[in-house]
Amino acid sequence: MGTLAQLLPIIAMFAIFYFLLIRPQQKKQKQVRQMQSEMKKGDKVVTIGGFHAKIHAIDEDTVVLINDEGSKLTYDRSAVREVVSND
Repeated sequence: MGTLAQLLPIIAMFAIFYFLLIRPQQKKQKQVRQMQSEMKKGDKVVTIGGFHAKIHAIDEDTVVLINDEGSKLTYDRSAVREVVSND
């Protein structure tokens, strides 16, 4: 009984870490992967570097982005932070 009483705070601490830190991070990663897999040509996106552009072409691992001046840049699909709007 004494050993269980000593382990109970450690077990509670692991449970708190799981529900406050690990689980929310896993949910966010799942949402980002889903967003990146649902991207399509014509979507307006923002990269992790802050580049705002429209998807010109999309491949399995890469995305070709075009800005307002017509410059085309190739990025890894994972470099896209968010889809701003779907046109």
